[in-house]
Amino acid sequence: MKVYHGIDSFVKRNKAVVTTGTFDGVHIGHRKILNRLIEVAQKNDAETVLLTFFPHPRMVLNPDSDLQLLNTIDEKVKLLEKAGIEHLIIHPFTKKFSRISSLEFVRDILVNQLGTKKLVIGYDHHFGRNREGSFEHLMEFGPLYGFEVEEIPAQEIEDVNVSSTKIRNALLSGDIQTAMHYLGQPYSLTGTVVKGQQLGRELGFPTANLKIDKHYKLIPAHGVYAVYVKFSGQKYHGMMNIGFRPSISDQKDQLTIEVNIFDFNDMIYGQTIQVELMQRIRDEKKFETRELLTQAIRNDQQRVKQILK
Repeated sequence: MKVYHGIDSFVKRNKAVVTTGTFDGVHIGHRKILNRLIEVAQKNDAETVLLTFFPHPRMVLNPDSDLQLLNTIDEKVKLLEKAGIEHLIIHPFTKKFSRISSLEFVRDILVNQLGTKKLVIGYDHHFGRNREGSFEHLMEFGPLYGFEVEEIPAQEIEDVNVSSTKIRNALLSGDIQTAMHYLGQPYSLTGTVVKGQQLGRELGFPTANLKIDKHYKLIPAHGVYAVYVKFSGQKYHGMMNIGFRPSISDQKDQLTIEVNIFDFNDMIYGQTIQVELMQRIRDEKKFETRELLTQAIRNDQQRVKQILK
């Protein structure tokens, strides 16, 4: 997959099958669009082009919204490459760009700069200034500018529309199973291992303290999780705690993400690991003594091993 940081760096294609959107999470609804995009391109000896934006439009147009995203831009690139997209354009979204009319977006960008011959979009897709553009507009513009339009119907799972917003809400409430169902894969956190207070080691459960580099990455509900840990081409079982460590820390305002990797003793400070969340097993809880905390962690470990087995 070729990645372009801006529309101007992309060379117009003779036959481009295009889709556009934020694609946060690259969930099963998104993948239905992507699969159709690839299918159409293969039938027509064309190339697949995905135009996305960063920062997320809501971050620019409503900076006070404190929007959290399911993917960092690097995670999204990897997921779209895995999906089979040939050309990915990540265009900087600005207030100036947001003022482009729907006609200008179609004529100047989709047609003149990308070479769109067919546009595949999701249900209820809007674009252009004030989201004025719609499927009906595209059906009008298509014959005028020589491209076809196909709209993918709303993806349904048990009568519930899949959306990035619903996945975010599920994660924030600790409903990992629903999020995983909609994503079509585990939700993951990728970060750098940093040195902590080594209190877990004192308790007999050494942990890797994870620093998430991107402030906009969504952190799920506080609590203890059964996880898989990917590092250096290997996959390990583990358990993770997200929260403020109320039993052993006075720093109540400092969120920590700690991963106890089973059967692993390497020093990996400064290394990058990926953690896949499989199940949330309990809330974060304050224990009155270290003995009670140690016993709780031991019980958590046994439960996690059963879940991951």
